[in-house]
Amino acid sequence: MPATRCPSAPTYPADPTPPVPETLAYSFTLPAALSSPALARSATREVLRAHGLTDMLDPALQAVGELTAVACQFTESQNYYLTLRYRFSTLRVIAYDSHPRHTSPHLAAVCDTHRRAALRVLARVCRACDGTWGFGEAREPGGGTRMWATLPRVGAVAYGAT
Repeated sequence: MPATRCPSAPTYPADPTPPVPETLAYSFTLPAALSSPALARSATREVLRAHGLTDMLDPALQAVGELTAVACQFTESQNYYLTLRYRFSTLRVIAYDSHPRHTSPHLAAVCDTHRRAALRVLARVCRACDGTWGFGEAREPGGGTRMWATLPRVGAVAYGAT
C-alpha cells in the first residue's frame, strides 16, 4: 500500500505591519523563582517599547513587578502566568497563581489580608493612575487566584508628574 502524503499546511505570511498599541496581547508562563519578576519587567519593557507605549513604562513596570512578586510568593506550583493586554486605551496586567481559595472563611480572610498587604504599593500606583486592581478566584479550569491591575493611558502618562 503506497504511503499517503499529508496535504501541505496553508501558509500565512507574516504581517509586515509594525506593532501598535491596539495589538499588544502577550502571555508568559514564568517559573516561581526570585528572578522571575525582573524577567517579567524586562519583557514588559520591550513589549511596551515595541508597541509605542513607552509613556506608560513607570507604572506598568511597577504593576508587573508587584503582581509577579506576589504570584511567586503565593503560588503552589512551579510556575505562574502573566498576561499583558492593551484595549480601549488601558493596559491590563493579570497574574494567575495556583494558590486556591480557602474553604474556611477565617483562613480565606487571613490569606486575603496577607495578599492585600503584599499589594499595597500596587494599590497606590493604580490609584495614582485612576486605574483599578484586585484579586479573586481564577475562573480558569486549573483554579488558583487571579490578580489584576488596569492602567488607563492618560493616568499612566501623568503618573509621577506631580
